[in-house]
Amino acid sequence: MKNILILKSIEKIQGSVILPGSKSISNRVLLLSALAKGNTKLINLLNSDDVNYMLKALKLLGIKFVLSNNKTICKIIGNNGIINPQKKLKLYLGNAGTAIRPLTALLSLNKQCDIILTGDTRMKERPIKHLVDTLITNGAIIKYLENINFPPIHIKGGLKNLKNIEIKGSISSQFLTSLLIISPLIKKDILITVNSNLVSKPYIDITIKLMKIFGVNVQNNNYKHFKILGKQNYISPGEYIIEGDASSASYFLSAAAIKGGTVKIKNINKNSIQGDIQYLNILKKMGSIIHYGKNYISCTKNTLKSINMDMNHIPDVAMTIAVTSLFAKGTTTIKNIYNWRVKETDRLKAMSNELKKTGAKIITGKDYIIITPPKKIKKVIIETYNDHRIAMCFSLLALSNTSVSIINPQCINKTYPNFFKELKKISFYKKNNKEK
Repeated sequence: MKNILILKSIEKIQGSVILPGSKSISNRVLLLSALAKGNTKLINLLNSDDVNYMLKALKLLGIKFVLSNNKTICKIIGNNGIINPQKKLKLYLGNAGTAIRPLTALLSLNKQCDIILTGDTRMKERPIKHLVDTLITNGAIIKYLENINFPPIHIKGGLKNLKNIEIKGSISSQFLTSLLIISPLIKKDILITVNSNLVSKPYIDITIKLMKIFGVNVQNNNYKHFKILGKQNYISPGEYIIEGDASSASYFLSAAAIKGGTVKIKNINKNSIQGDIQYLNILKKMGSIIHYGKNYISCTKNTLKSINMDMNHIPDVAMTIAVTSLFAKGTTTIKNIYNWRVKETDRLKAMSNELKKTGAKIITGKDYIIITPPKKIKKVIIETYNDHRIAMCFSLLALSNTSVSIINPQCINKTYPNFFKELKKISFYKKNNKEK
């Protein structure tokens, strides 16, 4: 029997939310701390499935760390650039792309190793070809164990003779992030060329900014060429506070835009290094009232209007916009989102299916979705496809005048286990209409 969460109709949204740490930053700084010289104290680490998979992998790879009881503070003993396990390993990484992609590149640097990287059913459907092709071209010995171009993979090391590297960036920016992270370990000047249009560029910005905090500079030439000078080493900053997750903030901000009240999001500000902070500009364009504070952002309801935008750079929060558009006047077009198709599920197909259930008119193409909201949102049961972001963004349907049922709500554990609890804290219901 399927596990279903019923969210009753919410009359008003009002209050504040303290954001958990960013997933994108958490997994990057865990790896950088492991590779750095010196010890690092990470504060506000995200406690979620994806981060736990990275922690378990690092432990098996010989990295020593101490994790607080609530798993949000981690003290890591840096290994000064050395990750060279002496035994055969099989690392299970669930559906964590932020773990399997950089670990693939990192482990390929060993002269020889014997490591299998694998994951859940969906991970075995997510492409890794562009990264593996680049690594093999430069000497790495990597074999596919089931389906060609997809995990699981068997890595035996061998990456060498690196100087000029080419990578395709049209499917995932994580491939480039993986190469950038290992570049300082090669000990000589490296030039990385992206020979296709790079998707999700703000995630590359995160990588480069975090590398700088750990002592390594990257020269970025218009996202086409990246130069990393040799003789740079990762050096611990001592302590690093992970800012709140901007992608997770999008759901609460949209809730306020749809049916506030005002919602204040704490532990993040307009100077965030995350690209998804641009979500605020989109909500503003749609008509919401946004206020920036010292360590918070707030959103207040106003009449929402449709938009027509290229969201290639912020594909995760584009999903939140898709559901938010059901409450806006006019037809919304979200363009250049082909990489929705290779995420936790085929998000373009999934979003189309679930949006249609509400009565909305939906048109999709290879890389776009056009949404015309219904006059009245229907009461629906949302299939989540084991995709955390589908569960969270469709929770916004409870802001209509009907309830919404979410199948497999525990899929949010991938990035935000407490999401539904936090939503309930800022939700107000009509009398005799409590959330189950």
